[in-house]
Amino acid sequence: MGIGLIVRVTTVDGKGPEFEAAFAVQAKGVRENEPGNKLYQLVRSREDPNSYVVMELYDDLADLEAHRNAPHMVNNRPAMAGLIGGKTTVEIFDAV
Repeated sequence: MGIGLIVRVTTVDGKGPEFEAAFAVQAKGVRENEPGNKLYQLVRSREDPNSYVVMELYDDLADLEAHRNAPHMVNNRPAMAGLIGGKTTVEIFDAV
């Protein structure tokens, strides 16, 4: 059974393009180095340009844990930190 995540992120006003660029670097690392990841997609709200959702899907819990601790994730966190404003929420699902 797979594991899905919906991560809701609000960026600092006007920092959306920088956030998207930093996310693209991170996503490239996920796609190149995480065979247990099946989906890692950023989407932006049409109503609020500072509101994003990251949709993620992993084969299992071990793949999700590997993702969280992967070098490309750890190394990109400082670039993302100053771009995120407000609370980030994470909802975890079981794939069916």
